[in-house]
Amino acid sequence: MESLSGLAWVQADVFCEAPLGGNGLCVFRPDRSLDDDTMLRLTQEMRQFESIFLFTAGADTRARIFTVEEELDFAGHPLLGAAAVLHDAAAAAGERAVWRFQLNSRGVTLSTRRFRDRFYEAEMDQGVPLWGREAEGAARGAVLEGLGLTEADLVPGLPLAMVSTGLDYLIVPVTPEGLARAAIRVDDFEARLEGLGAKFAYLLDTANAEGRTWDNLGAVEDVATGSAAGPAGAYLHRHCGAARAITLRQGRFAGRPSRLSVAIDGESGAVTVGGGVAVLAEGRFY
Repeated sequence: MESLSGLAWVQADVFCEAPLGGNGLCVFRPDRSLDDDTMLRLTQEMRQFESIFLFTAGADTRARIFTVEEELDFAGHPLLGAAAVLHDAAAAAGERAVWRFQLNSRGVTLSTRRFRDRFYEAEMDQGVPLWGREAEGAARGAVLEGLGLTEADLVPGLPLAMVSTGLDYLIVPVTPEGLARAAIRVDDFEARLEGLGAKFAYLLDTANAEGRTWDNLGAVEDVATGSAAGPAGAYLHRHCGAARAITLRQGRFAGRPSRLSVAIDGESGAVTVGGGVAVLAEGRFY
């Protein structure tokens, strides 16, 4: 393993309304290159759902995002939190700032606004949602079985649809009771999703605009999922007649209630996702 001497990080909470809420995040800004294994092990050490590593690369900032299991090509709350951390560290930045990150396969632009000391509102343009397959027949049944649900837990007349704004989600429309009861109960859930072209499942209580998702082993429930908020908002607008401005709730079942804002452009259909970010603390490795 590479030397960690002097490596610093910043702790932030994303999609929160006050510090010590929302989804926690570690933001690393290494002054050296780090190999993949080191970044993965650092994320595991921090025990957050995800960590983000920022490297200076000309006009853009190179960003790499890791869960405790793997690297992701896109995610929501790490990018929003990283933008707020950069704003907080930029002494010359005014009330508003714009940031550009280069991911493995795409670039993203974010904006931040300072509300008060070390508290920001961050927004990200996730682009136009891509719609994929709907789960029907045996594939639909396999997903429901994997979640410990039945057809009675679904909202009648609504599809299980794959939607993506950078990460592929199967949106599963459930009743409030189904949302509370759901859990991943099989070891092959990821394989069941792959057949539908999805990476993760996002359970959505369409009546209350509240969601839940887990890693595909069901070991960790995510508190607030920015990469799923865009697809969930687009789903609510297309299939449920929701307005173009939506407040999505998540994290109640994990003990960290969170608020995610979704806006859908009336002309292009592009989705913007945002939320509050509290910049909390910093640390440094010996």
